[in-house]
Amino acid sequence: MPKTILEVIDLKKHFAQPKGLFSFGERQRSIPAVDGASFYLKENETVGLVGESGCGKTTIGRTILRLEKPTSGRIIFDRKDITAASTDELRQLRGKMQMIFQDLDAALNPKMRIREILNEAITVHHEMTDAEVEKRIGELLDQVNLKKSKLSNFPHELSGGEKRRVGIARVLSVGAQFLVADEPTSALDVSIQAQVVNLLRDLQKQLGLSYLFISHDLRVVELMSHKVAVMYLGKIVEMGLSGRIAHKASHPYTHILWSSLVEKQSREAGSKARSVRVGRWGVFDFERPLEGCRFAPRCPVYESRGRPEVCINPATEPRLREIADGHQVACHFPL
Repeated sequence: MPKTILEVIDLKKHFAQPKGLFSFGERQRSIPAVDGASFYLKENETVGLVGESGCGKTTIGRTILRLEKPTSGRIIFDRKDITAASTDELRQLRGKMQMIFQDLDAALNPKMRIREILNEAITVHHEMTDAEVEKRIGELLDQVNLKKSKLSNFPHELSGGEKRRVGIARVLSVGAQFLVADEPTSALDVSIQAQVVNLLRDLQKQLGLSYLFISHDLRVVELMSHKVAVMYLGKIVEMGLSGRIAHKASHPYTHILWSSLVEKQSREAGSKARSVRVGRWGVFDFERPLEGCRFAPRCPVYESRGRPEVCINPATEPRLREIADGHQVACHFPL
């Protein structure tokens, strides 16, 4: 039975909001980018993380990798608590956990050729001779299906798909078993997206990798993930097996997300989608509310039930609860 490689317990990451020019004397406010997220990830498993831009998906990934310092909560990686790991401990962890960054134009040094980028990644984490490094680079190129002729190129001379393959090769070069993939298919043509997804799935089978797969592309998430966690304003509002989340969503927000995808593909809304009135969304406010159900101001179920007090009462904030085997939802009136 696969062991749990990552466990996130009540993780919070709050950012201080910069004060305005005329806010002298006012108390500094904090923005809860991640506000109490909990989930786990097993070996050779993919957990998809979805939600609107700004909901905290990338912040969760960066905080788990300790690129951001958590405000509170616990991060257990490979049975070791790394929440307060020192700089030296984190340096050792970089060989086991890595991030595939969304913006590869910023992540790849524009002044280094591809050979130099891979060489640096290998030698930072491993002591090898020049011949061993060259052999390892060749193996990496084979694994990501990149031509050897590209080694002499600079990043700006590569296509988007080729740069993505270089980014994947770089994280593989250190021997990492857990990867945070942050929007790995964004800004790519559909055909190239499919190639990247197939590559990641093949690498997972070959190398036993575990992924936290962050994306706003619901079709890719459903295809790629074993389990899916849905985020809204810093909180996970629903979590379960990929197929169940996609086709039997219980949280109104999750249902609206996937119904929107179905409508986009078929231009036909099902009866259940009409019952929650997909089109009636409020303005997306990142600061409201901070208590009670955060989706209530935009929730059609909340409106249709006459705005019940239980949804906005701080004392009855909805918590994740299991409604089926492995399926959790944070909603007082699940669909």
